[in-house]
Amino acid sequence: MQVSEVNDIKIYNLSHGKSIPEWLSDRKRRLLLKKDVDLRRRIQLIQDLEMPAVSHGIQVSRDGQYVVSTGVYKPRVRCFDVNQLAMKFERCFDEEVVKFQILSDDYTKLVFLFVDRYVEIHSQFGRYFRIRIPHFGRDMAYNPKTCDLYFVGDCAQVFRLNLEVGSFLKPYDTNSISFNTCALNPHHNLFFCGSHEGMVEAFDPRSKSRVAVLDCGLSSVTAETSVDGMPSVTHIAFRDALHMAVGTATGQVLLYDIRAYKPYTVKDHRYGLPIKDIEFIDGGGLDLIASMDSKIIKIWKRDTGEPYTAIQADSDFNDLCVVPNTGMMFVANEAPKILSYYMPSLGPAPKWCAFLDRITEELEESTENTIYDDYKFVTQRELEELGLNHLMGTNLLRAYMHGFFLDMRLYHKAKASSDPFAYEEYRKKKIKDKIEAERADRVVVKSSLPKVNADLAQRLAEESENMTKKGSKKSKPDLLNDDRFKDIFANPDFEINEQSDEYRLLHPVVNKILKPQTKPSEESKAKYITNFEEIMSDDEKDDSSNDSESEVESESESSDDNHNWTQEVKQNYRQLREENKRKESDSRQTNAKFYKLKSDKAFANINDMNSHSEGNTSKASLEERLKNLEANNELTRSGSGSGSGGVYGNRVMSYEPKTNKKSKNKEELQKHLSERKRVARTAKGIKFTKQTKMF
Repeated sequence: MQVSEVNDIKIYNLSHGKSIPEWLSDRKRRLLLKKDVDLRRRIQLIQDLEMPAVSHGIQVSRDGQYVVSTGVYKPRVRCFDVNQLAMKFERCFDEEVVKFQILSDDYTKLVFLFVDRYVEIHSQFGRYFRIRIPHFGRDMAYNPKTCDLYFVGDCAQVFRLNLEVGSFLKPYDTNSISFNTCALNPHHNLFFCGSHEGMVEAFDPRSKSRVAVLDCGLSSVTAETSVDGMPSVTHIAFRDALHMAVGTATGQVLLYDIRAYKPYTVKDHRYGLPIKDIEFIDGGGLDLIASMDSKIIKIWKRDTGEPYTAIQADSDFNDLCVVPNTGMMFVANEAPKILSYYMPSLGPAPKWCAFLDRITEELEESTENTIYDDYKFVTQRELEELGLNHLMGTNLLRAYMHGFFLDMRLYHKAKASSDPFAYEEYRKKKIKDKIEAERADRVVVKSSLPKVNADLAQRLAEESENMTKKGSKKSKPDLLNDDRFKDIFANPDFEINEQSDEYRLLHPVVNKILKPQTKPSEESKAKYITNFEEIMSDDEKDDSSNDSESEVESESESSDDNHNWTQEVKQNYRQLREENKRKESDSRQTNAKFYKLKSDKAFANINDMNSHSEGNTSKASLEERLKNLEANNELTRSGSGSGSGGVYGNRVMSYEPKTNKKSKNKEELQKHLSERKRVARTAKGIKFTKQTKMF
């Protein structure tokens, strides 16, 4: 079963799933069902509700107990008993069936129109009667009041076959070249037929003559419709005695009141395909219409034409059958399996499959996500890492959202080839985790904060504590205890990088609160910056002047702006720009920087430099200034301390010259050699005896 939701309307495709080949034996089918899980889990509403190749038409008997369908190949008809949920019988033909009608309330009386102009009437046991019409037929209709069978086709006449007498009656003469469809209104027994020229002609069986002609081709051309070609009439349907629906070959559906010549609603499918079937749906208290072409089934509101929902499939549609007073419909299509759909919003399930309501209720209550077991979703970056980016555009990849669906077998092969040591790393990681778990017996102070986004968790915990202390009545959701957000503190993929530029620009207030305090080294550096000025080149001066101008402009703008948020964003932007410049300067080769004094009074004494008392001495009295000057002169005369003495920044330094280190080492080496010579013993007193040769 496949569940889809179009325009907030749930549609259950009951025929979705794998099908077993017909040519398999019963033994192989049983073995295949044991092996394949998908085949065991599929839902077969009616057993073998399918055709060997293509299904052409499908109808439900008036008593609702039998479903009759025709198809190929070989041409055949199949009847299904809904009480047994299985096929009742199957009959084969020599030619394909164009149209068929169920004459009785059950399956016992059937009539078939074939492509070779033959008409066959079948009874319960099989074929009962066979006759041939003068021209090729395209559609037929049955009048139960008079037992007349009407045939229309590629001629200007409507042929009538009376089943009670068993002979043809005088045909109806028309002004059209050919007809595509016909229908009988069961309320007043008026017979309608649609022509190739876009005309609808009505006949009264009592007078046996034409009573009205309606031009539908001209009415289908409006400002909201796109008509390309001849708007021939392809289908006619009735809701009651007055309301009629007409489908055209250009994809328009026209709703008429038979008392008026103009339609009150025109619906365009926008595909330009012929309308094959139209059904009125009154179930569920809704006034809807289901119109079908070969590509789509559109369900829309009869009064306004507003779309309600739509059904599409992989194969083309051929025929539509809506089970009366239910939300079930069968669709014959260009595929072996006959499609069956169930929409709870249109009505309940039929009596013979009431279990569908329970299944759909269980599906609505379940919150499990749909998982594609046979496919792996990969992003474009992962695809490049696997080395499969050359497969983009082929049928091996199915594009979906921001990535692709890849076959699981191909994914495992590519993963193994791209990273052959992945299993070994996984094995080592598992062993390491197991060893760490065994070592966890020792006493460890466990932190209440999670490993991922610990700072965020701490801030949230502090906020919740503050809220409880304040006793606020408003209860905010707790992200730490909410299962919907547990991956934020467990999955490393959701870790927040607070040092990134994007985060700092998006959260300026948080960045200001969490900004670290200025380091002491920076504070001490600021003291010397006030006394020294950097000597810069001409290019650097231009850059600094531009930066200062932009800062002044931003400050003026921020002063005019009353929003603190804008000011914080601008400040963060300037800070990020300065950091980027600093990183660029660090990456380049560093050059020597030169500084100069801003004033000659900056280093009048060492106390002024440390305490920045230049402004204070200017405000001091004359007596205090004289005392400070005498103290500095005494310090200069005493000469104590390294670099002492001097006035207004001058310094006096004294040093004693030391001997050269190399000469000192040379003297020590010569002294050492002379001592060794005195102590050393000579070998002059030793006598050597000459040894004779032994051989």
